Amino acid sequence: MNRIVTWISVNDRYAFQIINHKLRCKGLDLILPRVTHLGGATSTISSLLFIILLSESMFRLVAIKSLFSLALSHLFVHIIKKIYCRERPYVKLPDIQLGVHPLKDYSFPSGHTTAIFSIAVIFALHSFILAIILLPIAMLVGFSRMYLGLHYPTDCIIGALLGTISSFIVYLTPFF
Repeated sequence: MNRIVTWISVNDRYAFQIINHKLRCKGLDLILPRVTHLGGATSTISSLLFIILLSESMFRLVAIKSLFSLALSHLFVHIIKKIYCRERPYVKLPDIQLGVHPLKDYSFPSGHTTAIFSIAVIFALHSFILAIILLPIAMLVGFSRMYLGLHYPTDCIIGALLGTISSFIVYLTPFF
């Protein structure tokens, strides 16, 4: 088991270094600091409230389900961050390219990635067209978190998994 943890840790840092250093370009430097906020609390909550207030019945119901999925996923993230207490890459590793202001909370799992997946997957489960649009955006948000020096790849992978799990829990609950 210790070998597996060591292998994951080494490769996690290696993949992070590639994304944070070797993939740098002006286009991504311009786009990703903006895209990353799509997974933030302001963007996710306000977008869902906007859809709930202004849309027709089907999209309104999907947005309400997404709001429940977002809340559930946030609960998962909050508990795991308190238990795991993983320091962010820019605290642990030298020469990190920081694209945004440093954050004070823990790194694992990525809350932005979890949030965007908790919403995107619910919409994707209701519409193939929305899946084609929203899932790549969710992946781009996860990628942006690494590119901007805020998260390791495993933070974002587990965040995507948690967001997906919360979506399926809400989607499969007969209450809705």
